[in-house]
Amino acid sequence: MKTLLRSVFGFTAILILGFTAQTTIRAQGRIVIQDRFASISGVKLHYLVAGKGEPVILLHGYAENSHMWRPLMLELARTRFVIAPDLRGFGQSSKPAGGYDKKTMAQDVHRLAASLGLKRESIVGHDIGLMVAYAYAAQYSNEVDRIVLMDAFLPGVGDWKTVWLLRDLWHFHFYGETPLKLVAGRERIYFEHFWNDFAADPKHSVSEADRQFYARSYAQPGAMRAGFEVFRNFEQDAKDFAQFAETKLTMPMLVLTGEKASGEFLIEQARLVDTNVEGVAIKGKGHWLMEEAPSQVIPQLVAFINKSQ
Repeated sequence: MKTLLRSVFGFTAILILGFTAQTTIRAQGRIVIQDRFASISGVKLHYLVAGKGEPVILLHGYAENSHMWRPLMLELARTRFVIAPDLRGFGQSSKPAGGYDKKTMAQDVHRLAASLGLKRESIVGHDIGLMVAYAYAAQYSNEVDRIVLMDAFLPGVGDWKTVWLLRDLWHFHFYGETPLKLVAGRERIYFEHFWNDFAADPKHSVSEADRQFYARSYAQPGAMRAGFEVFRNFEQDAKDFAQFAETKLTMPMLVLTGEKASGEFLIEQARLVDTNVEGVAIKGKGHWLMEEAPSQVIPQLVAFINKSQ
C-alpha cells in the first residue's frame, strides 16, 4: 500500500510540476501591455508600453486615443519595445489650455522618449498622429530610423488646402464656445459622423465597444476643447510644415491610405517631404485603417518596421 501511495504521489507531483512549467512558459510568451504615466515639462502623459527590443512609437489620431494601437502592439511587441502615448489633451493625458500645434505636440513625445532613454526609434502616426509624427521626424531626423504616415494630410505641403477647405469644411473650423456647448453631453453623436462617414462601410468601422470607450474618454472635462484646439492650430501647422519641407527627410517612409479616404493625395504629399517613400492605398477601405483592414494593415506595418533590424 505504501509503495502504491508513493507512486501515486510521485505521479501527481510530476503532473503538477509539468502543469506549472507549461503555465510559466505560456505566461512568459504572453504580451502584456502596461499603462504608465510621465510628467513632461508640466504635462502629464499617459502611455501604453509593451515588449523589448528596438523602440517604436505609435501616435493616435482624432476621435480615438492610444487604445487604437492595442492590436498592433501585440504583434510589434514580439520583437520591439512599443510605446503608444495619449497625446496632450487626449485620453488620460492632461489637457492644458494650449500647445496643440503639432510641432509642440511632437516635442512632448520627444521628451517622453528621452525620459525612457531612447536614442533612436521608428515612429508611426495615424490621422492627427501622422502630423505629429512628421513634426517629430522633421525636428529630430537623426533620431528616427523610419516613419509611417497613415491616412490624413500634411498641412502646408503641396495643395493641402484642397482637403482643408473643401472636404468636411465644417469640422476643421468647428471650435470655440458655441461648438463646445453644442457637443456637451452629445459627444457620441458628434463622433458618429467621423466613425461612420469616414469609413468605406460604417458597419465595418470602429467597433461598438470602442465607440463607447472613446465617447467616455472625450466626455472628460477639457477633452473636447483640446480636440478642437488641434484643428484651430492647422494654420500654424501649415507655416511650420512648409518650413520643415524645405529640408527633405531621407529615412524610409511608408504611407498607408484608404482608397476611399486620402487615396493618392497623402502619398503625393509624402514625396514632397521625403526622398524614400513607399505608398500603398488599401483598396476599398476608408480612413479607419486599423479597424477596417487589420489583416492587411498590421502585417504591412510589422514588416516595414522590422526591416530595420
